[in-house]
Formats: sequence, structure tokens, C-alpha cells
Amino acid sequence: MTDPLVLIGEVERATTRLLATARGLDGAALAAPSLLPGWSRGHVLAHLARNADAGTNLLTWARTGVETPAYSSTEQRSADIEAGAGRPISEHLADLESAAARLAGAVAEMAPEAWAASVRWPNGRTGPAATVVWNRLRELEVHHVDLDAGYAPADWSDAFILRLLHELCAGMAAPVLRMRVTDLGRDLAIGAPAAEAPCVSGPARALAGWLTGRGTGESLSMTPSGPLPAVPAWL
Repeated sequence: MTDPLVLIGEVERATTRLLATARGLDGAALAAPSLLPGWSRGHVLAHLARNADAGTNLLTWARTGVETPAYSSTEQRSADIEAGAGRPISEHLADLESAAARLAGAVAEMAPEAWAASVRWPNGRTGPAATVVWNRLRELEVHHVDLDAGYAPADWSDAFILRLLHELCAGMAAPVLRMRVTDLGRDLAIGAPAAEAPCVSGPARALAGWLTGRGTGESLSMTPSGPLPAVPAWL
């Protein structure tokens, strides 16, 4: 597991990149559809602000031992995103910046032993608080792409891509296949494929874009030859 204090610098840089993109959005652009079905760009920005607060809540839980859920309820999470989606860009920016500052403050307050405390994610999964920082980085990078405003999987770093690919492969049970990451010299797998199982090959960013539904996979190749298999919806 990557040290969260190392990753927090990546989170800060990802936040800076997101804010730079957001500053270029006017009212019409904010109201336009994002890459997420049913969500405008304003919905994506509102979600990212509330996601930072969710991370702060989980770190507070880990630090104090007092159960502090990421969101008070699924319904309240949806209501908060809907309520924030239509704001002007100045309010989105202020909200994102203040939420990011609260999360950074929560990270700074964590004692070393608190990172091992178990917290519960909205989907019911439990795990150490140390994963909060990685989850925030993943949300920022993937949803930045979802803004459909010039940022793409091609802009993801090698380190982020490699960790994301490992997580994606470990979290999927199907389709069972081998994967060859041609530009990073790595072989990965979904499920437990036999040596003769189908193999998808291609650059890391194209593979990650395809697996997350943020790319068509047109630059990927299948062995034996054929169409790419369907992958489950992600995020």
C-alpha cells in the first residue's frame, strides 16, 4: 500500500489541474452534459467537492474512533450533488478549494497509527484509512476526464495508470483474460486465466480508458483476433 503522505502531494497536484480546467467553464459549459449519463459538468464538480468532504469524514472517524460515515445517507449525497450542480463557476471553485483544504487538514492531523484504523465506504466495503488518499486521487483523475473538457486518460501519469490498472484487474472477476501493457512492460490478468486464455494488448492509458469506460479501446488488440469483451460499468 502506497504511503498516504506520499500520495497527498499527487492529490494536491491533481486538484490544481482540476481547478485550472474548471476555471475555463462558463455557465453554458457547466450545464452541458459530462461523460457520466444524466450528469452535467456541474454535477461532476459538485460530486468532487462532496467526495473530498467524505474523505475528511472517514479520516475523522479513523483519528477519533467516533463513527463518522462518508455521507449521512445515499439520499443526502444525491441531494447535495443536485443542489450544488447549478451554481456559478465561482461558487464551484470556492467549494472545491475549501473542501480540498479540509481534507488536507484532516490528513495533517492523522497520527501514524490512525492510518491503520478500519473505516467503511458507502458501498459497505471496509478497509484501512490509509486508502482514503488513494481513493481521492482516483476520483480526481477519473472524474476530471468525465468533465469532457480537454483532460483525458492520455494525461494520466505512469504511476497513477499502473496502480489503477492493478486495482481494476484485482477488482474484476470477469471477463477472464490476460492483459499485456505494451508501453510499461507489464503483464496483468483479470480473474485466473489459463496460459491460452484470450489476451488484450496495448498501451497502458488505452487499457485503463477501456476498463473504466473512458475510452473506446480502438488502439487495443485481441489474441486470438476478435472484438474486445464487454467489461462491467465502473464508477
